[in-house]
Amino acid sequence: MRPEDRATARRNLDRRLNELKYSEALTRPPRGWIRAIREALGMTTAQLGKRLGVVQSRVTAIEQAEARHTLTLASLEKAAHALDCRLVYALVPRKPLEELVEDRARLKAGKRLESTRHSMALEAQGVAEADEQEQLKRMVQRILDKAGSELWEDGE
Repeated sequence: MRPEDRATARRNLDRRLNELKYSEALTRPPRGWIRAIREALGMTTAQLGKRLGVVQSRVTAIEQAEARHTLTLASLEKAAHALDCRLVYALVPRKPLEELVEDRARLKAGKRLESTRHSMALEAQGVAEADEQEQLKRMVQRILDKAGSELWEDGE
């Protein structure tokens, strides 16, 4: 994917995910969604088991696995279907994707400039803070303009 297409994809995802970022509605109940919905519907574990085609003790195990974060998405989707629900799955970034990429580019640029700064200081050729900041800004932009998977390499 070209860098400009990646940037467009990030902006589109940021717009879609922004609403979810602050939504408490998607916070999983302490004992899990399956149990919360089953109980709210007034359904027993035996009744849900019949809808899932499993024994009652398996429903209890499924609910416990969800509460422990060990339930597979496939099992969660089957339970959702048995409860006449739709499984919604999303990764919600803690900050906008565009900001994550810019932060990473700034970190990489800072590391690159640090080695140059060190060499120049050894040769008594220090650079003014304003010039250094401008250089950092230009380097960050260059990294962003060609950013690909190398942005996430830890070698620098």
